[in-house]
Amino acid sequence: MVTGSCLCGGIQYQITGQLKKIQICHCQQCRKAQGSAFAANLPVNVEEFTITKGEGLLREFESETRAGKYRVFCSCCGSAIISRLDSAPDVVRLRAGTLNEPIDSEVTLHQFVAHKAGWWDINDELPQHDEYPPK
Repeated sequence: MVTGSCLCGGIQYQITGQLKKIQICHCQQCRKAQGSAFAANLPVNVEEFTITKGEGLLREFESETRAGKYRVFCSCCGSAIISRLDSAPDVVRLRAGTLNEPIDSEVTLHQFVAHKAGWWDINDELPQHDEYPPK
């Protein structure tokens, strides 16, 4: 089991099961939501993700550019916790920076690099995709 929390600790969660690989997203929405050059996202099956404290602190923002996409964050400290899609109800995309413990999951790819911050250079050999990676 792996645990995580928001910055203020008001929201806490746990994940059971094997963690998937981390995906780095450089789209403008992820950059703005994170206040950084990218978001480090970890797909998690909904049945393996449980909010253990602070569910009432969660707030959702529906994307203005993609109907049915929600960013879920702590209403107290503003930490981004997950995003979710109406079209993929069995999976959430966890913000890897909210994990409490070190994990052995590795970063697998960069997506939306056509939209990356101009002041950030990608300095690794991971696959890069201008938009979504092919399935």
